[in-house]
Amino acid sequence: MTKEELSGLACPRLSPRADCPGRGTLEWGSAVRAFGRIVAFAVSLLASGLPLSAQEDVTARSFREGDDRAQVGFVPGNWDVEPEGPHAIASGENGEIYLLDQVNGRILKFDPRDPSAAPQALVLPDGVSPTDLVVSNGDIHVWAGRVVTLQATGGEDSPTRGLSVTRASEPPDDFTKTAFAQMGSVEPQDDIESALETTRALNQGDRATQMVGSRGRGQVVASFAPLASAPGVQISIVPKGGTRPLGRLSLQVRNRLAAAELLDIDKQGRYFVFGEDVPETPGIAPTIFVARFATNGVFEGIHELPLSQTAGVARRFVTITPDGDVYFLRNKQGASDVLAVGFRRFRIGEPVGAASPTTPATPRFSDLPKAKGAAAAVRPLTRQQVLQTGAAFANVRWRVTRSAYGSDPDRRCSGFQRIRRPGYISGKLNQEVTGIPYCWGCHGSLPQIASKIEQGVLAGNICTRDDPRRDVAGVDCSAFVSAAWGLSTHFTTVAIPSITRELPSAWDLLPGDALNKPGSHVMLFVRFTADRQAEVVESATGGCNGRVCRNIYPVGSLVARGYRPVRYRALLNEPALASKTQSAPPVRR
Repeated sequence: MTKEELSGLACPRLSPRADCPGRGTLEWGSAVRAFGRIVAFAVSLLASGLPLSAQEDVTARSFREGDDRAQVGFVPGNWDVEPEGPHAIASGENGEIYLLDQVNGRILKFDPRDPSAAPQALVLPDGVSPTDLVVSNGDIHVWAGRVVTLQATGGEDSPTRGLSVTRASEPPDDFTKTAFAQMGSVEPQDDIESALETTRALNQGDRATQMVGSRGRGQVVASFAPLASAPGVQISIVPKGGTRPLGRLSLQVRNRLAAAELLDIDKQGRYFVFGEDVPETPGIAPTIFVARFATNGVFEGIHELPLSQTAGVARRFVTITPDGDVYFLRNKQGASDVLAVGFRRFRIGEPVGAASPTTPATPRFSDLPKAKGAAAAVRPLTRQQVLQTGAAFANVRWRVTRSAYGSDPDRRCSGFQRIRRPGYISGKLNQEVTGIPYCWGCHGSLPQIASKIEQGVLAGNICTRDDPRRDVAGVDCSAFVSAAWGLSTHFTTVAIPSITRELPSAWDLLPGDALNKPGSHVMLFVRFTADRQAEVVESATGGCNGRVCRNIYPVGSLVARGYRPVRYRALLNEPALASKTQSAPPVRR
């Protein structure tokens, strides 16, 4: 540090002292003593646990609704429908950001450090409707029920380029698959009914691994184990094929750890871990964050991710650049922002998470106005029956007939240029598909839906701005959950609180319960996965590409977005199952 820099530290710019720069001279000894006082003050801050620095979130790029290269596509929300916007962001090798604008059928590529430059549009190939995105080693991978690898065509500097499917002879490697699994983009392996045996009935001491193709240290394998004396996780990281650890990380949370994923290692050798602290105590909000560790494995602090109840859903909402910058995808009404997330330092050993109820507290269902409408007779049913019905809606295979498919070109939704036909059956005329189609405002049992399709009605309708139609078959989110619970009446997400009770914590969920966000969306809960995420069955326009499907989400991100754990009042609780699920799940498989 130069003498002039020290002088600036010892003498603030607005100081009236005569011995400040520009007003006289400052003795070298005085500068050294002043610098010593500054260092002592910083050390005292560190000892007190207060952050040495806190950087605010900064909007790196904002996109409005539209279809030119500086805009993104949106489908607005409605009753029982979450708004659909960009689903994912991913960082490239040079710090560029890729944004999945699936409504407009493309990926936007841009430099977050140059907001004035127009993005480059990469057009998705026909028949590829992805919900997640990973970029590694210059390759673009998307998740469309499976990993699909794409390559760009056309000139590198062209404002618009095409994307074509790479005809690779080998399937994606385990590192690419694990990158998708970080945020839940993975094909569930077990039968839904097996959730009755596996949900949280797992050994806390199980050790698990994760493979990561990092930017700074190449391919590494991370091993996870719970902390012995506090809620949290111990992570040991070794090179692929090696045995000597690159780093040992210790992450402690204040309440209860949910997801824990090694996201990346930057070019400096710093480690970035995605984590969720999900309290069991009502009224305390979850903390969703990226923890940063120094090259020697010392915990430095967190980038807290600003998930909110008003933000739209995104599958991959965080990415790390090779230089260690953290970017967050925030969807809101008619706009999508890419934020550079601020960093907050922590002292060594300080746990992550909130210790007291949030203010204002998140409204509970008991505080919401009671919905008026038809009452339904209920009959007791078992969790096995609920899961079997949910599995049937997700797994049924049927042939797309001409009458079910509809005319081509497809009719478009009023007010927004989006096809009304669910994406998963587009191009599948006279072929078999899996899953009951999403249909805005539709409801019914499986036999009723099958009968309608046989009679020649259309299959599915994702036009959520239009009024519900009677000439279409399928289910929306709440109609699906109503059917799984054996209800003959369709209870919307606003009416579901009248037939359920809210659970004290998301950790109290059992197979056949639900995660409900009144006025927005509801999901049927299946189980906690081995890496503490929530497996669900849902009927969704975006996350399921317009059908009923199984999905996996970080549980803390759902709670932070306003989803509440609820239990249908007529659902029988098997004592054996409840007693089996008292132990916490391990950190990962």
